[in-house]
Amino acid sequence: MDFDWLFFTEVTLAGLGNSALLSLTGLAFVLIYKATRVVNLAIGEMLMIGAYLFFSFTAGMGLPPYAAIVLAILGGALLGAAIERAVIRPMLGEAAISVFMVTIGVGSVLIGLAEIIWGAEPTALPDFMGKTPIFIGDAYVSRKVVIGFTVSAVVIALFLLAFRFWRGGVALRATASDQAAAYSCGINVPAVFSVAWMFAGAAAAGAGILVGAVGGIAPTMGVFGLSALVVVIVGGLDSIAGALIGGILVGLLEAWCGTYLGGEYKMLATFGLLMLVLMVRPYGLFGTVEIERL
Repeated sequence: MDFDWLFFTEVTLAGLGNSALLSLTGLAFVLIYKATRVVNLAIGEMLMIGAYLFFSFTAGMGLPPYAAIVLAILGGALLGAAIERAVIRPMLGEAAISVFMVTIGVGSVLIGLAEIIWGAEPTALPDFMGKTPIFIGDAYVSRKVVIGFTVSAVVIALFLLAFRFWRGGVALRATASDQAAAYSCGINVPAVFSVAWMFAGAAAAGAGILVGAVGGIAPTMGVFGLSALVVVIVGGLDSIAGALIGGILVGLLEAWCGTYLGGEYKMLATFGLLMLVLMVRPYGLFGTVEIERL
């Protein structure tokens, strides 16, 4: 039996679309970790809130989709700033496991609020992307997948440029390297923390809209954040480029295994990759290796 290369190409293109969404969500993890050394397990729930905000602005208030996108992203940024100021900042200096557990609690609170406000039943977002099929050669690709991939790629590229050339990006990198040295150079470190959480909240909200457009929304959609956590651990918790490469690896692996082996093997393959990378490179493929001397 001949191998169906056209079908393989379509599966791969769909996997790349999922990879872009994973990388965009992973970007939110990286932004927070680079600035504050906090692993925020509430990113998936922040993503979910962003999707529900978009739903409220469009289906509830009747706003045009693109105005609703802007407002939902701003809402995600404000949510990130509020969590940082009210919950995370008072915990700075505490044990890492304590802050980690607090982010789990924040995620549970956000799920509860979503169920109270919007209900627990899954729903679909209003269609704002259209349904016209897109063909790359003979391969069919969902329009939503192409738009999601394009938007995610552009956003990640902008963040990479910002970290390289924007003064705020330089301040964030300096704070991530050495907070004491950043203070001594006149950098407002608490403000950098807030900006990082705001950008992470905005990125998560944008990812939530794209994920919700493809698969619908529900209070449980934050589980998508677990796959994104695998992405950033594989790529490196403090590396934006690592989030991009890790997203591509995990997205393609899930697409190929889910199609050719069965959906039940997707998580097996994903976490198998995670274990393999951690055994070879404990800091991830592009993570910063920290050496401690006694």
